[in-house]
Amino acid sequence: MSANQQILLGGGGTTEESTTWIAVAHGLSPYITAYPWNSITGFGAKFSNPGTLPTGTGRGVAFTSAGDAVAVGHSSSPYLTAYPWSGSGFGTKFSNPGTLPGGTGYNVAFSPSDDAVAVGCSASPYIFAYPWSGSGFGTKFSNPGTLPVGAGRGLAFSPAGDFIASAHASSPYITIYPWSGSGFGTKFSDPGTTPTGIGRDVAFSPSGDAVAVAHDSSPYITAYPWSGSGFGTKFSNPGTLPTNAGSDAIFSLAGDFIFVAHNSSPYITAYPWSGSGFGTKISDPGTLPGDYGYTASFSPAGDAIAVGHSVTPYLTAYPWSGSGFGTKFSDPGTLPGAVLAVSFGTSE
Repeated sequence: MSANQQILLGGGGTTEESTTWIAVAHGLSPYITAYPWNSITGFGAKFSNPGTLPTGTGRGVAFTSAGDAVAVGHSSSPYLTAYPWSGSGFGTKFSNPGTLPGGTGYNVAFSPSDDAVAVGCSASPYIFAYPWSGSGFGTKFSNPGTLPVGAGRGLAFSPAGDFIASAHASSPYITIYPWSGSGFGTKFSDPGTTPTGIGRDVAFSPSGDAVAVAHDSSPYITAYPWSGSGFGTKFSNPGTLPTNAGSDAIFSLAGDFIFVAHNSSPYITAYPWSGSGFGTKISDPGTLPGDYGYTASFSPAGDAIAVGHSVTPYLTAYPWSGSGFGTKFSDPGTLPGAVLAVSFGTSE
């Protein structure tokens, strides 16, 4: 997200081409690139670049659920940049937050009600959150009472907006807090069995009853039941593990599949998901992403999945159904650089 997972409901039908978009954060200027999206034809012609670009490598990207703004986390000050968004593309950059993130902005997430935006970053307190409105950033929320332990790499709000999760660089590798209009609540107890290495992304299931962490040591993906009481007992590992370090974890919109973008071929791995946890691995795509899978995201209609990776074409998308991956969509006409985060967006 995505990049934590950014699920944006809506779109589809005969209006999808004009109301659905895909944005990527990447390693070369302009650092953020956006395209129209159509579930039949795939990528449209690239939108014009923003008038004021992010200042460094794009690490995270997210649309508001209303599709009226897009934010990108990046590697140079101000570390977090946001723009109005419409069917015409980028608007004039919002003013920077009054209190800037302390370092590289990795993963960005808007709350489901679009009244807050948060970024995981490389410097303490490792997670920064701000009120959000049509005017842009509000005054930074107070830091959590107990900070994440190390650089905040992954970030996600729960579907109901009542929890916020950080995947980070030191044990316990995942930290979750209650979330409200007042900001962070008291940190939940750590899971009984923690992930085995650096947490690179985190995702809640659409029903909010599970949370998954992609991380850089075997088994590369770890998942737990989740409730208002906190973490449940870790689910059993998948029968067939991802082949290397996990970079991103996402659930399908219906919550019946889970995906891991990772560091070795096939670069994206999918499993059925249920209340019992992981099912038997789905067959790999017929045409694989080019290399290191950094990130993945679902289309608003849930009928396509896009994967960002480290070599050309940098962004690969497939139709998705209950049968698995379909035949790869044609590459975008204008390619980005190495894609580190991807997000679909749609207007209401």
